[in-house]
Amino acid sequence: SSPVRDGGLGFGYKWNMGWMNDTLSYFQKDPVHRGYHHDQITFGLHYAFSENFVLPISHDEVVHGKRSMLEKMPGDDTQKFANLRAYFGFMWGHPGKKLLFMGQEFAQRSEWNSDDVLDWGRLADPRHAGVRRLVRDLNRLYRETPALHRRDTRPDGFEWVIGDAAPDNVFAWLRHGEDGDAPILVVCNFSGAERRDYPVDVPCGGAWEEVLNTDATDYGGNGLGNPGPVQASNGGHRGHPARLNLTMPPLSVMMLTPTA
Repeated sequence: SSPVRDGGLGFGYKWNMGWMNDTLSYFQKDPVHRGYHHDQITFGLHYAFSENFVLPISHDEVVHGKRSMLEKMPGDDTQKFANLRAYFGFMWGHPGKKLLFMGQEFAQRSEWNSDDVLDWGRLADPRHAGVRRLVRDLNRLYRETPALHRRDTRPDGFEWVIGDAAPDNVFAWLRHGEDGDAPILVVCNFSGAERRDYPVDVPCGGAWEEVLNTDATDYGGNGLGNPGPVQASNGGHRGHPARLNLTMPPLSVMMLTPTA
């Protein structure tokens, strides 16, 4: 997926099927078992910049008894929706272009059927409508936040903050744009437990604020999180001078940016 003059085949993008298979396998597991499969989330970053990748959810994954994206998720209905919202938040925060298949943007409950229409009537259910609003807002945030796309295919656009918290099922990373672009922090809690005062290191002090939270009530969540600016304290590590202490809803992804 690079120009022929640079030794490539001239294609613009390549589907990242490895990422899709690994992450779907991870998310289909009960959260109590996810800590043993932590590498299914982190492994894709070892090769994420070797091609210009698209992160696809293929139509092949929602037919022939494989179940819809919603029905792949573990737990009761509330947990299924939370897991799916978290998966989409994780996907939009991860390097690579995004590709959903029809119906996934509102959590189609049944498998795709080429001989039938999509379950548009599901949008009368606030939970399905909430997923649709989440995808809308993720698209808007992606478009309006340079750090989420300008260095999408370059390793200097991604920086791990927490990649080794397997027992907690927590991940955090920074996305960087070009000089002058504010960074965005992506924080994932893929456990079924709320986490309070969880330390997350950041590259600058001052106030940070949530710009997206998949547990927001507008999306069908419980509204847990960090309302208002969160002040970073001194004392980060791993090269970061400051630290946030965050409330992480269960089965959620949050994105935060510095306010100044």
